[in-house]
Amino acid sequence: MSQEAEFNEYRAKMNEVILGKNNKVISRLFNLDTNTYAEGALNVKTKEMLGLVASMVLRCDDCIKYHVGKCHDQGVTTEELYEIFAVANIVGGTIVIPHTRRAAEYWEELVAAGK
Repeated sequence: MSQEAEFNEYRAKMNEVILGKNNKVISRLFNLDTNTYAEGALNVKTKEMLGLVASMVLRCDDCIKYHVGKCHDQGVTTEELYEIFAVANIVGGTIVIPHTRRAAEYWEELVAAGK
């Protein structure tokens, strides 16, 4: 199983567990997250790029991986991705570099898979 498939399968499984507990606050939080990234005044691609920068600055590897995958799905190019990395690193500082490495590694897997 690819890194991408494993990540997405685990994420879906655990989201189902979490949402299955019917906690109103968590359900609403998940709903807000979904609606935040929906098409609006900003298109989905732009929102995913913003999400990736924020995730990198906050140094959340799961969030970074998720947004890298979504950026790929939205047709972000490798050139655009590296500009996103540049913004994240200038805002977040050099502590973001290890996360950039892992994001680049995941991107290379997505590109190689021809997805």
